[in-house]
Amino acid sequence: MILRAPAKINLTLEILNRQDDGYHRLRSVMLPIALEDEIAVEPAERFAFRCEPAALTADNLVVRALAAAGMEGAPLAIELRKQIPVGAGLGGGSSDAAAILRAAIDGALGVVETRDWVTAARALGSDVPFFLTGTGALVEGTGERVTALGALPPWWLVVLAPDVHVDTGDAYRRLAAARVLTPATTHARAESPSLRALEAVQRADYSAAVASATNDFEALIEAAYPPVADALRALRAARAPHAMLSGSGGATFALCEHEAAARTLAAALVLPSGARSFVVPLASAAAWRAPNPT
Repeated sequence: MILRAPAKINLTLEILNRQDDGYHRLRSVMLPIALEDEIAVEPAERFAFRCEPAALTADNLVVRALAAAGMEGAPLAIELRKQIPVGAGLGGGSSDAAAILRAAIDGALGVVETRDWVTAARALGSDVPFFLTGTGALVEGTGERVTALGALPPWWLVVLAPDVHVDTGDAYRRLAAARVLTPATTHARAESPSLRALEAVQRADYSAAVASATNDFEALIEAAYPPVADALRALRAARAPHAMLSGSGGATFALCEHEAAARTLAAALVLPSGARSFVVPLASAAAWRAPNPT
């Protein structure tokens, strides 16, 4: 069978206070997109895992997710086929892990013991609980509080991924240093742009969703990483309705209301050197969740 693991974009990303354990609280509207990794699974005499590209085989989240599901060393041959750019703020590794957990929960990998799946997901990474929802969500806390949005609008995106890896730790260090000089503005949760974005997506109000879009990392990462600045500049030059960073980067994207607008934007793009572009809709939950027999 083939398990499909979609990427995500952050329509909003608010970084709140830092907790005593070192983790930051956040508030983010995350949306799954139809840019997917594939995980092929078949019975085997003994466990085997391979990844394309091979450089990502060591300590892969797919293998760690199998262990979290109590299936470490199970007689399965698993091949991960990466399509989502790595280290780009698109959540590829977390989505791969969640795809394995979902398959285990659904019984697609055999009989597994019941366990606290949310805790297992959170231990694998802060984005993994989101990918268990099967749709977009408002994500809060340190990633463990996930409020599903329901059915998503038929919106499209142009994703532009520059050839750069943005280290998440570096992004947080830059944010902390900037906030020493200029403390973040605090406001009530009800006034949060993420809450406005959530409501806009639920109403399929494209204009309100774009107006609410924000990312606390964007200005810092754009200033520190020239390839990210080039990608954002390319989207703006092509007249993107709104160009922004996903996660801590370095992938950038523009949200479009219709497929035709996305394809027109993509055709107008002048790709920066080494950058890759993708034109994709928001992910369909049905296609995302169902294991498809090969």
